[in-house]
Amino acid sequence: MLHAKKLFLPLLALSILALFAPGCRADSFLFTLSSPTQSIPGSGGTLTFAATVTNTSTTDTDYLNADSSSVDSPLTLDDTDFFSNFPLSLGPGESFTGDLFTISVPAGTTPGLYAGSFEILGGTGPGDFTDTLATANFNVNATPEPSSLLFLVTGISAGTVVLRRRHDSAANGVGRLR
Repeated sequence: MLHAKKLFLPLLALSILALFAPGCRADSFLFTLSSPTQSIPGSGGTLTFAATVTNTSTTDTDYLNADSSSVDSPLTLDDTDFFSNFPLSLGPGESFTGDLFTISVPAGTTPGLYAGSFEILGGTGPGDFTDTLATANFNVNATPEPSSLLFLVTGISAGTVVLRRRHDSAANGVGRLR
């Protein structure tokens, strides 16, 4: 009985706080990248990622106030397109499609798959940054340069020819000392 009395006041206080705390909003946006995986040669360059964002809420206008992003090094993300192309807000059921961000791949990037993510932050007012409205993941596949592949294939072919000639010479007794 003593434990129940000790727990009553803290539970009552938490219940009251929960009633008056500002509500957190669930993801009310559908966020789709047009091409979430793109390839680029290791010689470097820039890739543009386009997206469609839809406010799936039937009652609330939401403001797209900021973003948060990450990408594997040495790639860099530029979010200028988000701030210059996307609307400041989307009303219930509204949708927008456009360029969202660019990824720069430096020359000499090691071939491989590089991952990243992009989040749109906002809320019910122009200064609200409290909610993650939507998140999308993406990949960049840095492929070997065509000239590097040609060099690699040529080297392997030449090595194979040399080894085969040595093997054939040894099998025929050519080049052996008596």
